[in-house]
Amino acid sequence: MLPFPLFLAFKYLKPKRSFLSVVTLFSVLGVLLGVAILVIVLAVMTGFDNMWRTKILSFKPHLTVVDPLGAIDDSESVCRQIEGLDGIKGVAGSVELRVMLQYEGRVATPVLLGVDADRAASVSQIPTNMQSGTFDLDGDVMVIGSDLAGQLGVRVGDRVLVYSPRSAMDQETLYLPEELTVTGIFDLGMRDFDGGFVLTDIGVARDMIGLEQGAYSIYVMTEDAFQFGRFSDLVQAAVGPRYAVRSWQEVDRMLFDALAHEKTMMFVLLAFITIVAIFCVTVTLIVIVVQKTSEIGLLKALGVPTWKILLAFLIHGWVQCLAGTLAGLGTGLLVLKNLRRIVGLLASFNVSVFPKEIYGLAEIPWEITAGDLIQVGVLVMVACTGSCIIPVLRAAFLQPVEAFRQE
Repeated sequence: MLPFPLFLAFKYLKPKRSFLSVVTLFSVLGVLLGVAILVIVLAVMTGFDNMWRTKILSFKPHLTVVDPLGAIDDSESVCRQIEGLDGIKGVAGSVELRVMLQYEGRVATPVLLGVDADRAASVSQIPTNMQSGTFDLDGDVMVIGSDLAGQLGVRVGDRVLVYSPRSAMDQETLYLPEELTVTGIFDLGMRDFDGGFVLTDIGVARDMIGLEQGAYSIYVMTEDAFQFGRFSDLVQAAVGPRYAVRSWQEVDRMLFDALAHEKTMMFVLLAFITIVAIFCVTVTLIVIVVQKTSEIGLLKALGVPTWKILLAFLIHGWVQCLAGTLAGLGTGLLVLKNLRRIVGLLASFNVSVFPKEIYGLAEIPWEITAGDLIQVGVLVMVACTGSCIIPVLRAAFLQPVEAFRQE
């Protein structure tokens, strides 16, 4: 036999002449929509954060060693010192410079990244993300991103003119462009990299910038990118105080801080929408309290304790919120599981939801965590309890005489 508060709560949930109250149904639907929207947005924001991190770490090094005073002349010696440390997967000297590419009248200005051809594969995941051709940096060649290749109309085997910035730095000397052959086209699924970088041998990059030897920085890849603090200290101790060691989090701190703040802001804003939906439950309770005024007075007159009446109406509100929360979580997860199909369906109606040229990613990223689901559930139930207080107190402390007088 059910306890009296639970029995009374379920009795009021089911009307006499129908299976389910329409008012209760709309209250549950309101909570469902609020929770589903909150889950979807949190999952997409988490997905953005994780995908940006994954894409950046697939292109950029975990650690970067630089000399604050300029180029690292003995870069090969420093590389050998670092690669002997425990947990280091790859080390390579690098030279970065902005160049101008020209091919059949088309021009682009990407960043040219020169890396030691023998070490390049150990500090980049580009070799595993080749769209066409091969990852070959040996000689006067280069590997280019897919978006940049499309912009220039370049294919594997084409020869592209590469203009050095030295022409602008030293106007008294004429520097002829280098002609590099495209050996491969990579696709990381991220516009900033696919459209903004080309890779070549470090010797070619040195010639273009006028560097006789060494490198401007040293790329370091570790066995665990998220233990950058430990590896930073390890590398710093190996290279000495002359050099500065920067982690990937320091280099792209502004981006990840912006994503974290944006996720928090979206959670707060959408939480207000969910709270507004929860007040539908409050309205339902108010309506029921008004409708059941005589019954509440009769129960009080028969000696039913106040706390049991209070608990009965509180359970009534909790059941609605719990049903809406569980349904909202399920709806949100269902939408996320079919997100790609939904985007494809909208695209068939010429509705572009997630263009790569704007967001810089090939698809909508999403990732849901147990922590996010628990956070949403706790928020809804706490807000539900708060929103139920006024009608519940009115029902619990209603005097029998006033109830019968209103009747």
